[in-house]
Amino acid sequence: MFRQFRSEVEATLADALDSLDLPTDDLGIERPPDDMDATLASSVAFRLAGEVGDAPPNVAATVAEAVAVDDADYVASVDTAGPYVNFHANERYLADTLDAAAVDANYGALPDRDTSVVVEHTSANPTGPVHVGRARNPIVGDAVANLLSYAGYDVDRHYYVNDAGRQMAVFTWAYERFDEADLDSEPARDRAEYDLVRYYRKGNAFLEEADDDAVEAAEAEIQSILQGLEAGDEGTYERVGEVVDTVLGGMKACLGRLPAEFDEFVKETRFMRDGSTDDVAGRLKETDHAVYEEDAWQLELDEWGIDKNLVFLRSDDTSLYTTRDLAHHEWKFANYDRAVTVLGEDHKLQADQLDATLELLGNDADRLGHVIYSYVNLPDGKMSTRRGTGVMLDDLLDEAIDRARDAVESRMDDRIRDDDLTDEDVERIAHQVGIGAVRYDIVSKQPAKAITFEWEDALDFEAQSAPFVQYVHARCAGILGEAAAAGIDVPGVTADADGDVDPDALDVDASALETDAARELLREVARFPAAIEAAADDLEPHTIATFTREFADAYNAFYRECPVVTAETADLRDARLAVVAAAKHTMANALDVLGVEAPESM
Repeated sequence: MFRQFRSEVEATLADALDSLDLPTDDLGIERPPDDMDATLASSVAFRLAGEVGDAPPNVAATVAEAVAVDDADYVASVDTAGPYVNFHANERYLADTLDAAAVDANYGALPDRDTSVVVEHTSANPTGPVHVGRARNPIVGDAVANLLSYAGYDVDRHYYVNDAGRQMAVFTWAYERFDEADLDSEPARDRAEYDLVRYYRKGNAFLEEADDDAVEAAEAEIQSILQGLEAGDEGTYERVGEVVDTVLGGMKACLGRLPAEFDEFVKETRFMRDGSTDDVAGRLKETDHAVYEEDAWQLELDEWGIDKNLVFLRSDDTSLYTTRDLAHHEWKFANYDRAVTVLGEDHKLQADQLDATLELLGNDADRLGHVIYSYVNLPDGKMSTRRGTGVMLDDLLDEAIDRARDAVESRMDDRIRDDDLTDEDVERIAHQVGIGAVRYDIVSKQPAKAITFEWEDALDFEAQSAPFVQYVHARCAGILGEAAAAGIDVPGVTADADGDVDPDALDVDASALETDAARELLREVARFPAAIEAAADDLEPHTIATFTREFADAYNAFYRECPVVTAETADLRDARLAVVAAAKHTMANALDVLGVEAPESM
């Protein structure tokens, strides 16, 4: 209902300004400060004060007087607080919110936009296990894809596989060159990427430490692999593909634990084999921005404010990663309405060069969005896969589950619900809370800010962490379960024997909700779809994490002040049960956007 309320505010405020012959281009509509009793406020008086020649509070009063709300569905009244024009919602706003959210398990999902989006994320080179430093990409990327799906977009999730660069040539050479007996250690885990990464590390060590003649011979073999890929040699593709696909299979298993799953793994060699990379290179050569310098074809991008040239073709006519990625993005534009790429901060220049070059090639670069993130560190410092000194994502997830299990077991005596948790229950909750803690802690931060992951913060059941917000859902489920066990049947809320809820059966009186806590919780429920819309527009899933924390605060106030099953009257009990159902749906779906599970019990 918040989206509809905001639309009414925009329309009525614009009409008022128009009637006063004042500009309507910037309405300044925003959520008011917490101490201001209003659903929405406008700061437009600040902007208009100079034009009107009066103080902002006086301008606000003039504007408020001109606002007409008689025909509005949800706007009850308008007043001012200093320079702000405040808009207040009516009772129907809360009643319709309750009707919508209490019965709809998909509450918050927006209507289909008939727009396709491809989200490319993770795309870590298939050279070994996924390490913690890169964990932000699949977590943020998956949340971005979830968010866009909730916002009504038709979303595909892609992993772009770098199977044509020097790293893969080195890996393939090392895998073929060395035997198990040549390796220095056992695999850290019984999974493919942990096994094969040892060959990659051995190969790199050999290239750094062997004598000059041996290194020269090795480099010649590595170069032949690169040239074979560029020439389209099927035998070379098969050799490299064996390594890539084996390592990628293990990486998929790791990412599946988050979970982060993909609709397609798109290999960059695809764009070498189909001729599109050569086509891009040829078109770039013909532009006025192309120069041949330092034995390579380059693009001068000063016109786009980029000082560093983009190298797109070597002197031997072999392509580079960026050339192939240009072909990749033109393929995206041919198959999707929009494209979003999640990239580490070290790829910022590459992203700028890509946008500029796509525009130079005649594409609408506005169809491409980037989410740039900083890396995740543990308190011990940075991590590296090449030398095998890093902390892997698997290690982090195992540790998270272990710590969550300890936390759950230590809190058993403090549980409010009297249901007995089996060992299976504890293990399920440990996975939900542990992995949820990792995901939530990472996705809740603004992507551009660096993260040092701290266990004490991520698994704090009392602070604003994953367990803190997951508890809201568990408490909602507990209350609804308690009501069902007591034989309380609330049409539209209580499921039948098959677990189905009739969405047309809700018959509760929202006006019975007399406490501020209940009404404030409903206001938070009301704004969830708008939070989805705004976050999707800005590609900012961390704002949904912020929403969950604010929502948890509102719910906990309701939980403390409003007995549900033991409410004074049946009407009040049923209305509060409907609020609990609405809160459960809201929190479940907000957590789903973030990729965090919503436990039924904790």
